[in-house]
Amino acid sequence: MMQLIFRFAVGGFIVSLFAALGDALKPKSFAGLFGAAPSVALATLGLTIAADGKLYAAIEARSMIVGAIAFCAYAALCSRLMMSNRIHSKLATTSALAVWLICALGLWAIVLR
Repeated sequence: MMQLIFRFAVGGFIVSLFAALGDALKPKSFAGLFGAAPSVALATLGLTIAADGKLYAAIEARSMIVGAIAFCAYAALCSRLMMSNRIHSKLATTSALAVWLICALGLWAIVLR
């Protein structure tokens, strides 16, 4: 129970810190970017180091990097499909999930296995 309270407190603090940083930067669209993934990843890594040690946290960090690379490929394809080819967002995002899956599994097989 105490670990859950600690996780909520640390996670909330880091998310708030990144949201404040994003709010201070221009354009304001950075606020959402900074309030989401980086803050949650850092909170998770910090709690993982405290709970399971540095070695386990290093494995988690590599997994996060692989996931981020796969997501960048997914986002780039979605953007290309919607901007250049004028495909509806629902069709572009659902069809590009296959690219994300292939990138994530391929990188996992190469880097993490």
